[in-house]
Formats: sequence, C-alpha cells, structure tokens
Amino acid sequence: MANLCVSFRDCPFQPFRLCACMPNKPSHLISTAVFCIISLTLPLAAHAEITPLTSGQCAAMRDGKVLSTENPVGCERLMRVSFPYRDFEGRRHDDGNVVVLDVVAPEVQVIFHALLQRGFPLHKAMPLEAYQGDDEASMADNNTSAFNGRPMTGGSAWSKHAYGVAIDIDPLQNPYIGKDAGKQILVLPPAARGQYQSRSPMRPGMAEDVQDIFFRHGFMIWGGNWKQPIDYQHFEIGSRDFIARLLSLPLQDARREFSSYANTYATCMSGNAIANLAVRRKACAGKSKR
Repeated sequence: MANLCVSFRDCPFQPFRLCACMPNKPSHLISTAVFCIISLTLPLAAHAEITPLTSGQCAAMRDGKVLSTENPVGCERLMRVSFPYRDFEGRRHDDGNVVVLDVVAPEVQVIFHALLQRGFPLHKAMPLEAYQGDDEASMADNNTSAFNGRPMTGGSAWSKHAYGVAIDIDPLQNPYIGKDAGKQILVLPPAARGQYQSRSPMRPGMAEDVQDIFFRHGFMIWGGNWKQPIDYQHFEIGSRDFIARLLSLPLQDARREFSSYANTYATCMSGNAIANLAVRRKACAGKSKR
C-alpha cells in the first residue's frame, strides 16, 4: 500500500477528526484503517450512545443517594453513555451504561466501544443508584461504574467520581488495596483478597490489559500506579485544577481542549524511544497528564 489514509486515535464510529495520507505505514496502522472502515459500516445498535439525563433520571439519582445539591457538578452537566459489552462467558449485553461529565462523554463513548472491540470482558455496568450510592456494594457486585457524588475513599474531599471524570472497571479483578483504621491491609471488594492482589499472571478483566485505551482517551491517571492506596479499577482524567478549567469553558470548547489533551499521549507514544511498552505508557501518561 503506497498511501494510507487514517483517522484519529482509535477511529471507532465518530466522524473523522483528522485524516492524513502517510506512505509505507506499518501493518498495525493498516489494521487501524480497516477497523475504521468496518466500524463505520456497523449498525448503530453496535455502538455506544450518549444521551442527556432526563429529569426523571436526575430524580432517581437523588432518590438513590448518588446526587445531591452539594455535589460539585449538577445533573445538567451529566450525560449517560449506553454501550454493549461482553461478559466473562462471552455473552453480549446491550444494557451497559455509565454516567459521566458532559465534557468527557464522547471520549468515554469511544473507550467502551474499544473495550468491546478488544474483547475485554465486563461483569456488568449499572449506574450507582442501583446500589443506593454504596460504592462498596457496587464493588462487591463487580460493577463497572463512573459518577457517584461521594467523598474520596478514606478522605473528605470530593472524589473525582463526583465530577463524573473517573471510571472504575471490574472491581473484583481490579481491587482497591489500602489500610483500614487499624493499619491492616484492606482489600475491596473482599472477594478479591488472595485472588487478584497479585497481578501475575494476567487474567481476563485485569485493567493492565486496557491501560492504553483509557490513556489514549484522556483518562491518564491509573490507580494501579499509585503507591498507597493502590486502586487497580480506577481511571481518572487529571488534576482538580484541570477539571475546574474544563468546567469553566463552554462545552464545545471544553471538549476540544480535552480531545487535544488526550492527543498529547498518542503523540508521546509515537515519538518516545522507550522499548518497553508498559514503561513507555506510564512515562507518556505521566508526562501528558495535567
């Protein structure tokens, strides 16, 4: 192939953001281009969808102890991303959904489409009102989730989940590991103790397998890289100052800035000479995050 025209990062189903003819590109870019073409011809039912929250859904979140008037973002700034996924037995489900900040919703849409294409399994994905806002109950049910108007675990400041800019995936396979009040090791959900504290060998549903998908779409902070606590299930976008910056902008400007932010990781990955891929990903995420 003399010339290849490729779209943006994972190129799933949105209109092309940019397109450049590049001579003699390697096979992984050819695969990307083929994936783009196939994805654009898939029926809409195969794709994630973004919808504003209705007044009824906002009321259900308030009743479900997920949202209150004290939260740092109001219901009008939240959107629901609905998506298909495959479970650990390979069965397809079309009822996955998470609630996120309107700014990041298009990138979250792409993330879950990419997880489906990768064959990464999810046990389930339900909004937190199904658990009365109880994060530990959601983790015990191995539920993938995003928005929850709660303080950070073990602290009093708002969690990044309360802004709709953090996602937890497959908590059983990706536990939170910290210390309780007695300084004893705390593993959440408890069922993960002894099974998934050790990250080797790699098993289905472990977040290490999809770090790159989240990083490429702006969720560049992974709790698995933290020292204390370690939160393997957790991905978030960046600092509170960066979140405040996005919230201060008109929506379309904020989305462009967030997309540009995500592109800095892809640029770093393509230009970085570190041979070890895992080390390169961590280095580029650390360099790109704001």
